[in-house]
Amino acid sequence: MAPFGLRLPGDIRFGRGKASEALPGIAAMAERILVIHGRDGHRAGWLTEGLRRQGAEVLGLAAPGEPDLPMLEAAVAAARDFGAGAVVACGGGAALDLGKAVAALAAEAHPPAEYLELVGTGRKLAGPLLPFIAIPTTAGTGAEVTKNAVIGVPAHRRKVSLRDDRMLAQLAIVDPSLTDGCPKSVTLASGLDAVVQVIEPYLSPKASVVTDALCEKAIPAGLAALATLMERDDPEARDALAWTSLAGGIALANAGLGAVHGLAGPLGGVTGGAHGAICGRLLQPVLWTHMRVGLPAPADQRIDRVTRWIGQGLKLGATGANLEQWASAQGLPRLGEMGLDPVDIPGVAEAARGSSSMKANPVELSQAQLETILEMAL
Repeated sequence: MAPFGLRLPGDIRFGRGKASEALPGIAAMAERILVIHGRDGHRAGWLTEGLRRQGAEVLGLAAPGEPDLPMLEAAVAAARDFGAGAVVACGGGAALDLGKAVAALAAEAHPPAEYLELVGTGRKLAGPLLPFIAIPTTAGTGAEVTKNAVIGVPAHRRKVSLRDDRMLAQLAIVDPSLTDGCPKSVTLASGLDAVVQVIEPYLSPKASVVTDALCEKAIPAGLAALATLMERDDPEARDALAWTSLAGGIALANAGLGAVHGLAGPLGGVTGGAHGAICGRLLQPVLWTHMRVGLPAPADQRIDRVTRWIGQGLKLGATGANLEQWASAQGLPRLGEMGLDPVDIPGVAEAARGSSSMKANPVELSQAQLETILEMAL
């Protein structure tokens, strides 16, 4: 069992109604607040108007899709021109990642690209960072409790991270009521991402007693909640999936991820597909590959538990072997439908082998094994 030094935001608040309760405290953080929301600003209208009623000057800015470098550059410029003293991100993982990155870079002297992993120059943040508040409206990425932001770089056809310990939110508010009524397709993709993000830390050699305590409860609870939400909207299931997402963010920040996310980063850059949908489509091929090659203890027993939890939670039988068929029946596209060309498979596999997520995979996977996983999900 790995030792741990738990990394968390300054303040985490979970529960229905917590978002509106926090408005006075958020408004008191700065005179001018940049609010980054999703494509539809109306879903964050309660936030922008509520902050204005509390006396703050507010600028709303949309994250119309998963953030890329041009979007980040424009948002950083907008924050500087506005004179933002704090950043609030209210939306899915895309809005949260963009907000986190803007808060980190608004006071930096160099172009944003220089601070990105792999494609930048490795420049470290000098600081100070703007206060950052995260309010997720989907149950998926756990970005409200992580210290990195994922940014697409179109020129390199890949997604990379901006990372710093100081990028943890000062305040993370997980209010499951904000996910009520989320469209089925978004619930499916983000929910599968949430489940993957408690499965991979559970299988990681960096797992600890703390991450195990989170994951062992969150994996079956998240799967059962997702199954329910594919049939009907249900507040209790929304609460359970929101908790799974939060638990996954904490777990991955402390135990790492694995091959699903190692492949998902390059795939997102090559295809432009939604991150959660990519992770959901990769989950069964990755689990199958690990079971075939064999895992060291204790991951060998853990993966057996994971497959049983999948089977029980999604009502697929004892082994969860029909996960791919279940996902397809719910409308999850395959990688080919998301834009993966077979000619890109070797390059994606090669890029995945060097990704940071692969460092926490329970076993090293070869180029050929990664290509087989991609072919299975194609």
